[in-house]
Amino acid sequence: MELLIRNGRPRVARRGDSRHGPESVAVTSGTDPKTWRRRPARTRKRGDEMSIAGFTLIELLIVMSIIVILVSIAVPLYQKSILRTRETVLHNNLMVLRTVIDEYTYDKQKAPLTLQDLVQEGYLREVPIDPMTGANNTWRLVMEDASQSVNQTEPGIFDVHSTSDKIGLDGTPYSEW
Repeated sequence: MELLIRNGRPRVARRGDSRHGPESVAVTSGTDPKTWRRRPARTRKRGDEMSIAGFTLIELLIVMSIIVILVSIAVPLYQKSILRTRETVLHNNLMVLRTVIDEYTYDKQKAPLTLQDLVQEGYLREVPIDPMTGANNTWRLVMEDASQSVNQTEPGIFDVHSTSDKIGLDGTPYSEW
């Protein structure tokens, strides 16, 4: 005897009752509700045996190929946005360093000899990190000429550049920024 439970009420199952939706559960083996065995209601008949409904291999392959196409579009866009962010940070760090060097030179009437002088005098909390090299001690320092320096006895830092050998999105090397 096979009973079908739908919406909490048991009834005798008839041929084709498995298509009543996921809330239907076919119950077999006995009339005692404690011994009923549950099986999924969504089944389809294949020959003489019942099989659980699922996705075919072609459906899975189509979904996976769509996901691969979307990922192959998204990854280069993500990498380019990361590179743009690093370039923006490099522009900002260079602007801050150049501004602080000018302020130090104006205040002290001499250019700083190292970037650590800017930290020791309180113009910077710490030397900024070059986002292209990942370190704060790899900046390329451009020293001023002794004849053009404010204090001609000690020429100091005139400009700062990145030491990266990579080329930016605009086509210019980072070391020329």
